[in-house]
Amino acid sequence: MICIECYPGVFEDDICGAIRDSDPSARIIRSRCALKTSAEIEALLARDLTDDPVFGYLTNLELKDFFGCERLKQVKEAFQEVVTGPTFVVGAGAVLLCEKPDTLVFADLARWEIQQRQRRNEIGNLGAGNESADPSAKYKRGVFVDWRVADRFKARLLPRIDFLLDTNKRREPKMISGEMFRKGLSAAVKQPFRLVPFFDPGPWGGQWLRNTCCLPSGPPNYAWCFDCVPEENSLLLGFGNVRIEVPALDLVFSHPRELLGDAVHARFGTEFPIRFDLLDTMQGGNLSLQVHPLTEYIQQKFGMHYTQDESYYLLDAGDDACVYLGLKEQLDREMMIRELQRAQNSGDSFSAERYVNVWPARKHDHFLIPAGTIHCSGRNCLVLEISATPYIFTFKLWDWGRLGLNGRPRPVHLEHGIQNIQWDRTTGWVERELVNRIEQVAQGEDWREERTGLHPREFIETRRHWFSGAVQHHTFGSVNVLNLVEGSEIIVESPSGAFQPMMVHFAETFVVPAGVGSYIVRPAFATSTPFATIKASVRTGV
Repeated sequence: MICIECYPGVFEDDICGAIRDSDPSARIIRSRCALKTSAEIEALLARDLTDDPVFGYLTNLELKDFFGCERLKQVKEAFQEVVTGPTFVVGAGAVLLCEKPDTLVFADLARWEIQQRQRRNEIGNLGAGNESADPSAKYKRGVFVDWRVADRFKARLLPRIDFLLDTNKRREPKMISGEMFRKGLSAAVKQPFRLVPFFDPGPWGGQWLRNTCCLPSGPPNYAWCFDCVPEENSLLLGFGNVRIEVPALDLVFSHPRELLGDAVHARFGTEFPIRFDLLDTMQGGNLSLQVHPLTEYIQQKFGMHYTQDESYYLLDAGDDACVYLGLKEQLDREMMIRELQRAQNSGDSFSAERYVNVWPARKHDHFLIPAGTIHCSGRNCLVLEISATPYIFTFKLWDWGRLGLNGRPRPVHLEHGIQNIQWDRTTGWVERELVNRIEQVAQGEDWREERTGLHPREFIETRRHWFSGAVQHHTFGSVNVLNLVEGSEIIVESPSGAFQPMMVHFAETFVVPAGVGSYIVRPAFATSTPFATIKASVRTGV
């Protein structure tokens, strides 16, 4: 009895076809035969999905809730039939049908690959049969239901799987033993590492990422580089010449305390709370004017227990670069709301500069953005966004009258946004509290350390180091996330030789697990020109 448990989005038909080609005598039982009907599942999910095109409520459902009791019973009865060949149980929820298999295989794939399959209309949602549905609707259901359910189920299975099947590349599966998979994760959490970045176009995207990272010329632009978003990114594990790609969340689920640190794990559980990504508006346009929900709002409305506090660190900037941040003094609140509503309802323009501060932005500026602060990056910026990681909770207030890449207007969430704007965050307060709050805290012969934020309302601490020689770092009980914001190449190494030295290039992000403790960052070659990193961690002393 061989159970192949599949993460939603795996091409299950490919697996079954390969089994039949290999052994025509094999009996194959599909877990989908025991699922509730699509109508029953739709009714089950109605409360969590809501009728909003973007937002829902993070579900508390379990994978077993998608299966009908009678259907499960009928499928299990099929196991009693005597057959001469092996029996394979395949699909999402296969373990629910075959709780004690002789061999348990987990077929996994990265979240980014799932999104690509959704966009190509190759897959639908769990039990939905909606392959041809709008990709944004499939993504929304993935965020609020499918991936939450599947991740909870997977986290319980990983310690006991016999094999891990990497299905990221169609018709190029790779499989390793569960023992080697777990050893790979155990090795990863003892050293600094990078995640596999991915790049995506957007209606405001620029050309900096394409030119700097030598990206393909196909898309019109590259708006995003997701470089450290474990919910989305993947991790490569090397076994000789073979590379196995797994979701980075597998590491978070398997080693949360060593990765995050005890205090961070106690607060966030198996969620990685720090997010680094790049936003490219060089030769592009402004981001949408937006605001993120307050903590109590995101808890009550969406079931998320922390919100998206963030900051913009300017990795590069054009001469006319700017950041929209905070409201102007003595503005007419009701008039601003009326003009936003009119712009949304009639397509009229909204004069953002009349109500929102526009700050000149220069390379290495740091703008802090606690939740509730109206903001957006202007054009000709390359922003390193350092933020908390609560998925997709951005309330667009105004999108400059443009269309999305699909030719349709992007959803604006004015009702949500207005309820979260902090109207007292005006020019004077913003300048004092949020713009370049940089102070030197330590220095040595060839380095200096600066505190660059974040705001006291935000749980992330950021430190910038300028250096031309080696700099000693310590995790101090919290996972560290760093980006090389100045300089071409650095070496990250252990003072005791506990891990192999790692090279990091300009604009790349890397993670240092809390359990690593001491580590050294130095230029890869002798230099008199200062290099710089920016480091984020979770404040654990408050």
